[in-house]
Amino acid sequence: MADNQSLLKRKDAATPRGVGVMAPFFAERALNSELWDVEGRRYIDFAGGIAVLNTGHCHPKVVAAVQAQLQKFTHTCYQVVPYASYIELAERINALTPGSHAKKTAFFSSGAEAVENAIKIARFATGRSGVIAFSGAFHGRTMMGMALTGKVLPYKAGFGPFPAETYHAPFPNELHGVSTQDSLDALQQLFKSSVDPKRVAAIILEPVQGEGGFYVAPKDFMQQLRALCDQHGILLIADEVQTCFARTGTMFAMEHYGVVPDLMTMAKSMAGGFTLSAVCGKAEIMDAPNPGGLGGTYAGNPLAVAASLAVLDVIEEEKLLERSNRLGDKLKEAMNGLKASVPHIAEVRGLGAMIAMELNKPGTDEPDADYTKRVQQKALEKGLILLTCGVYANVIRFLMPLTIQDEVLAEGLAILQAAMQEAQ
Repeated sequence: MADNQSLLKRKDAATPRGVGVMAPFFAERALNSELWDVEGRRYIDFAGGIAVLNTGHCHPKVVAAVQAQLQKFTHTCYQVVPYASYIELAERINALTPGSHAKKTAFFSSGAEAVENAIKIARFATGRSGVIAFSGAFHGRTMMGMALTGKVLPYKAGFGPFPAETYHAPFPNELHGVSTQDSLDALQQLFKSSVDPKRVAAIILEPVQGEGGFYVAPKDFMQQLRALCDQHGILLIADEVQTCFARTGTMFAMEHYGVVPDLMTMAKSMAGGFTLSAVCGKAEIMDAPNPGGLGGTYAGNPLAVAASLAVLDVIEEEKLLERSNRLGDKLKEAMNGLKASVPHIAEVRGLGAMIAMELNKPGTDEPDADYTKRVQQKALEKGLILLTCGVYANVIRFLMPLTIQDEVLAEGLAILQAAMQEAQ
């Protein structure tokens, strides 16, 4: 069997450096919140494949559902020969998403693909072309996804030009001095200086920014944004690729706001590690594009659909919404409890179990990316997988499976505490 060092050499020789890889080891197997590399070393997973594994690695019900589907068929292309499970999943998502209006759902493969199609649908439905996103946003690595993304390095640098008529406004961020009113004023300035609101098809935002730093959109901002969209006939798109399927303590983060978006994108944890994404929206908007205008060869893959149906069952049966909130409380308590001994901690924030910790140089408002990286590296050396994020690369985010065992969570938090203290 190959060891980590030989695999690293093969990786460097065979794959491009643009596919950045964090860990210097290679996975052999994983179960729930734990992972073992090819040399047999165990790791606690606080990353969850970047928010993909809310139900954990290899949940037995998800595995069984996929195995059962494997015995039937693996692919027909839904647009050629459809299958009932696609319809069943659409029906369940239509019922679960916010709002009592008639809805329809289309399936795709990746989060970026869902975002691309949401923009296509919004443009077709409104007959408009402009789209507004926010600073710090991440909407994918496709050309439209990059155009909407509000972070240059590493996502946009060197890849332009990007699709036209995409605009950005500052995302409200109290810690960095941007109020709700500042963001709303910036939108009004865009309407005055850059784009007529009558040309704007959609405003897209993450209820909780993912790569941007886990900043939570204020409730008053979301409500006023809905009113602004209604005033100008603009569609509101909630990008829930990272927040969906129980991560924030509700099935979808928009449930925290009492605001119903026109369209929603979702992916990541909706299929337990299988490639699946979706756009769900008001039926009349979703029906706007012509037949053939939406789809994809692998869109709504039957194995992934089977996994997603099982994920929904697991969330309900194992009460993962309640579990998400309990995990979040434990995380916030643990991180806030470290402030006395770790003065780098500037803020602990989030909804449900979508929690982040922002790290600055002690006694200042200056982001400390170096310290953040040291914490991540020391934790990894001790067997804990962590992710960083944020425009200033100074945020540690927590995306462990919601099914994580209590004893494994406690072990991981102890490793994190040791890493933070050693990194000072």
